Parts: sequence; C-alpha cells; structure tokens
Amino acid sequence: MPLSRYLKTYPCPEKPGRMLLIATRRCAVMEISDSLWGRIFKGAGLSGDERATLTRLGVLVPDRDREREEMLATFDTLNSTSRRLSAKVTLTLKCNLACPYCFEDPFRGDFVMSSATADLLVQRLTERMAEGLDVSVEFYGGEALLELDLLKNIATRLAVAAANHSVTFSFNIFTNGVLLTPAVVHQLLPLGLAVIRLTIDGPPDVHDHQRPFVSGKGSFDRISANLLAIHKVAPVDLGGNYTRDNYHRFPELLDLLIERGIEPARLKEVSFSPIMPKSDGSLAGNHGSACACSAEPWAIEAGVFLRGEVIKRGFPVAKIKPGACMIEFNNDLVVGYDGSIYKCPVFMGQEDLRVGSLAEGIGDYSQSHNLELWKNEECLECAYLPLCFGGCRFFRRLKTGAIDGVDCRRAMYDESLEALIRQDLNNTTQA
Repeated sequence: MPLSRYLKTYPCPEKPGRMLLIATRRCAVMEISDSLWGRIFKGAGLSGDERATLTRLGVLVPDRDREREEMLATFDTLNSTSRRLSAKVTLTLKCNLACPYCFEDPFRGDFVMSSATADLLVQRLTERMAEGLDVSVEFYGGEALLELDLLKNIATRLAVAAANHSVTFSFNIFTNGVLLTPAVVHQLLPLGLAVIRLTIDGPPDVHDHQRPFVSGKGSFDRISANLLAIHKVAPVDLGGNYTRDNYHRFPELLDLLIERGIEPARLKEVSFSPIMPKSDGSLAGNHGSACACSAEPWAIEAGVFLRGEVIKRGFPVAKIKPGACMIEFNNDLVVGYDGSIYKCPVFMGQEDLRVGSLAEGIGDYSQSHNLELWKNEECLECAYLPLCFGGCRFFRRLKTGAIDGVDCRRAMYDESLEALIRQDLNNTTQA
C-alpha cells in the first residue's frame, strides 16, 4: 500500500532513532522508530495489524489515485451529508466600544435589524428545520448584546420551531463583554446559549488603548469583572487581538486573570490573533503592524509563542485539525442586519461579494468566490492541503485586489506545524 500524499515527518533530536509523523488528513500524530518508518516507506515487512493501523490513521492509502479523487470530492461529500445549518447573524452594527482597528469601521453605523427582517430570518431558518436540519446561530455585531431583546425574541422562536420539527437549536454570542452580566447569561441559557466568544486585548494598558469605550474610558476592568462572574456559568471562548509590538505582553493578561480568580480549566478555549486590516484594507493609526498575510514571520512567531504560553498556564487551546474556509460549506452563511447574505463575515459591506438575501435566496457564487481555487496541482500535492484548502480569500484579495488564487499557507506551516504538534504532545504528557 502506498504512502499518503498528506504526511509530514520530523526528527526527534532528543530521542535518537525516533521520529514524529503527522498524517494531516486525519491530523493523526504518532512517534515511531526510524526502522518502522523505513518499513513504511519501502512498503515491505509490515504486519497485518501495522498495515491496518497505518491505513486507519491515514498514513497508508489503498490507492493514491483514489485518494486524490476523494480530496477533490471533499466538499461535495461533506455538503451532501451535512445535517446542520450554521448562520452568523448580525443584529446591529452599533457598538459601545471605539476600537481604532475595528474591522467593520468602514461600514459601521446606527444600523439595527428590523422586526420584519427578524421575522424573515426566523421563517427561513424554520424552513430549513422542516427539512431536518439542526440549526446553530452565532449572534454577531457590532455588539450583539446592545439588542438583547431582539436576540431573545429570535432565539425563543427558533427554539420553539426546533422542538416542533424534532431538530436541535443552539446559539453562540460574539461579544465585547461589556454587557455580559450574570443576569444576562441566566436569561439566555434556557433559550439555547451554547458558547460565549469574548475578547480581551492583553493587559489593562494595552487593552484599554485598543478597546476603549466610545467615551474614551478604558473597558478592561468592566469586561474582566464580567468574565470572572460568568466563566463558571457558561462556556467561554476567550480571544484577543495583538500587534507585532505588543503580542509579547499577552502572557501578562493570562497571569492577571488567574490572579483575579479566573480558573483556566473553566474556559472552553483561549486563542489570540493578530489584528487584521479593516474591511477596506486600511490600517488604523499606530496599528500599522497589523497582519495582512499569514506568512509574515512575526505573526508566525507570535502565534506559536502565545499558544505555548496559554498551554503553560493551564488554559485550553484548539487542537490541530483539518479545516477550510466557511465559503466551501453550503450550509454556512452570514446574515447582515438588513437581510443581505454573505459567505464570510469579512465580506460584509462589500456589495460584489453579497451572495443574496433572506428575501431573494442565495445565488451562484462559484465564480465571485473562486470556489475551487485549491483544485490545482500544487495544492493537491501539498501535505498541508487538508489544513487550509487554499487559505483565506480575504488575505488574497488584500494582496492582489481579487480572489484570483490561493492564500498559500506553506511558509506558515513549514515554520510552525512541528512546534504546535510538540506543544500538544508535551501538554498531554504533563497532564
């Protein structure tokens, strides 16, 4: 049986005669002997059990041509079998913070979803429930909790509809945390609240500079106090946005949260990200160190460093797994406050990337979004393909002005994947 195309191997300098292998299609990681690798590579001398295990993990494949065909059909297969619809729903573009790097700044304003649009949203999602689909909604903004009554109204009706059609409904909230009090959380949990996605941008002085109230006052104390009050009540994903100049200070945030009473294991996930350019490609003031490319050396270094610091302090992190842009999934969509539909939140406000509306339905976006851009020889032969499937359309658009090719992640994974794998292995061993 031949080797899969989608393998990476790394030496183990501290263990002579051993090596690390990852089969990226399954994200199966194993430490093996050089002698076993020799037998695998030659395709000879393997026992039946070894061959079966290596096939199950994706190291060996029955046929490389069939493997290629399966990769080409990845999203056809996933979309034809999906029984879940996921919608990011923008309730408002109003916000009580004035972050200078705000991605939505070019099109933000005093915009709120109307009751008529909310009714149509509930109707459309209920129609999909009637087809047997489970529905997951992520309430988005602006700041979604500024429209708490609207959020509760939509969630209540969808929960009832799901029960009537014998499917499931749940929702997440993207929030800056200012209004995230225990009283609010307790109101939302019975309606289907599953995860809260909260943002803190580093220690107090960094955060207050990057995420001030509209008045200019710092927001760190309010948000961190709310996190402390609710983190044992509901699952929380904690994120934060850093620049080249301040990422090294984010471990201070983790230490301060622990000092103030946050229990690391109580959070669902912690993951920090580089600040991206705004939706129109512009950068804000002294945030010129924003990340406009996944291959920027400083961003790769920062990502590995911060993930390690998060793990070191006992906070949970996302595991390495296959992934792709939500554009590839038929049942993933973004609904704007006005009922417009997009295939990614970073495309909101860009009319040429609007794919339809709640009233009109969804049109053909295969050309505008270059759906099969990863179906080329270089990508299909790349060991990292299962991890990225062509990367981020937004970054490619920033670079060339169009979605005219892949956002290649090879340089990023060449520099980071081994370190990320070893972080997980060390964390498992220590646990």
